[in-house]
Amino acid sequence: MSARNPGTDFDLEWLSKVRVNTQAVLKRAQHIQGLKLPKKQWQTAWLLKAASCIDLTTLAGDDTPSNVHRLCMKAIQPVRYDLLRRMDMHDKGLTTAAVCVYPSRVADAVRSLKAANSCLPVASVATGFPAGQTPLETRLQEVRMAVRDGATEIDIVINRTLALTGQWEVMYREIVQFREACGDAHMKTILATGDLGTFTNIYKASMVAMMAGSDFIKTSTGKEAVNATYPVAIVMVRAIRDYFLRTGHKVGFKPAGGIRTAQEALVWLTLIKEELGNDWLHPHLFRLGASSLLADIERQVRI
Repeated sequence: MSARNPGTDFDLEWLSKVRVNTQAVLKRAQHIQGLKLPKKQWQTAWLLKAASCIDLTTLAGDDTPSNVHRLCMKAIQPVRYDLLRRMDMHDKGLTTAAVCVYPSRVADAVRSLKAANSCLPVASVATGFPAGQTPLETRLQEVRMAVRDGATEIDIVINRTLALTGQWEVMYREIVQFREACGDAHMKTILATGDLGTFTNIYKASMVAMMAGSDFIKTSTGKEAVNATYPVAIVMVRAIRDYFLRTGHKVGFKPAGGIRTAQEALVWLTLIKEELGNDWLHPHLFRLGASSLLADIERQVRI
């Protein structure tokens, strides 16, 4: 992970000036989707890069220690050894960026990784995921418990009610408390953009999350009707760029939910390269939240 984002004071004036040009955003997203994607060995290199940026995730009601263990083993060896050997990549230490689980499964993941001598980070969703509607003290307690059990990254979720009713300062104060509860664990803030209504709201929520000290901003829980989309990503990464230009602090970006194909992963990498530049094309500033994407990446690498 890169240097932490220390956050800034809450700045309502900055927020009140925000106006997002919807047509321009849609046009830019369309342009990026129309760009030529890398082919042949370039494509393979980009797909392995995508694999290294995945937060391999299981967030199901039927999670058990054994399927969390399988997830951890897949994260340690995301692409089959024989395929990597053919590309002379078998000794390059390719893993996914992290594994992501519910707080109650953090200890299982930590145990599995430790037994395999892996120092892969364990990320945990918290703060009443996915709705974020439990009492504040409960949400804070959940963060502390996940950290205590060994999570080094916490994916918090905002209380959408505060965003939808324009209570930006209250939202800022909540996220600051989550950041304190995280301690040394890096904090990714999920905006659940499918619930926020407008691009302007998405930009403002992104900015408030960064002001409050988020190390990453993330599109979705994966449980909303609409998850990661390219137009939403344009709005969020523009906010990241504006925040960087204003403060000098780089904040990461994580699209999540519904990202299943190698082709989509290539578009996401292209979007980041075009909008934020090569500095962001690394796991410390870019993650893909996914559970089934790896299988397709492995298929495409094999072709």
